Amino acid sequence: MGVEDVKEIVLKAVNKVLEKKGKQPLIELDENLSLRNDLGFDSLDLAELTVRIEDETGVDIFEHGVIDKISEVLERVKISG
Repeated sequence: MGVEDVKEIVLKAVNKVLEKKGKQPLIELDENLSLRNDLGFDSLDLAELTVRIEDETGVDIFEHGVIDKISEVLERVKISG
């Protein structure tokens, strides 16, 4: 799985959660965005994001601890994927 594939999977997963929250989707990923502070994700949103990414990649992004930034999500998927 290439870097662009990982970014596309994460972008789609993030946008699905944002859509359910009634928020505007992201056009592109900003690796500096905080899932909690910038996107307003709560624990249920983070759980949904984890499941969506794991369904696509087989990677549990929270398996090795809590993460907050988009860059951390991308790194976990790239390392494990």
